[in-house]
Parts: sequence; structure tokens; C-alpha cells
Amino acid sequence: MERYAHREACVVVARGAWDMDSITPLADALRSAAREHPKVILDASGVTFADSTFLNLLILTHQAVTLRVVAPSPQVRRLCRITGVDGLLHLRATVEDALAG
Repeated sequence: MERYAHREACVVVARGAWDMDSITPLADALRSAAREHPKVILDASGVTFADSTFLNLLILTHQAVTLRVVAPSPQVRRLCRITGVDGLLHLRATVEDALAG
């Protein structure tokens, strides 16, 4: 997992599958980013699988800090759509779009 500062935000790049057994490193990265930056951007373009554990983490992060989800993979986009979370989370096409709004 990659993590870097970009302007006033922290970008966390998530790749691979995220479920109850694998979520801890991503949760730690998002918590750390939220402590250090007013805006957190999750690049979800490389997420190949995500379940309710991943979705719950996004919601908790959204409640704690300004969160933008960038370039969500088809799996993430579908999960957000079928659960209705796409109306809560801010999905953006690029990191620059996420920084703008």
C-alpha cells in the first residue's frame, strides 16, 4: 500500500482484496492519514474485491475526516451503488478532482 502527501491531503492507494482478514493495514493507513491531514483521498482503482468490512471502514473514515474515493474500481463502485453508500461518499475520477471538491 502506498501513502503520500499531496497539497493539503493525504493520498492512500489501496490495491488488492479487502475483507475482515486483510483490512487492518488499510484501516491503520486511513486512521494515520486522518490524524495528520484535513482531507484523505483513497485511490481505489486497484481494489479487486471489497466487502462490508471495507465499506464500513470508508463510512467511519468519512465520519472522521473529509474523505474522497478516487477512481473506484468496478467492484467498489458496484458495492457503493447496491448499498446506497454512493449517495454518502464522495466518488471522484482523479486525485485532482478530489482536491478540487
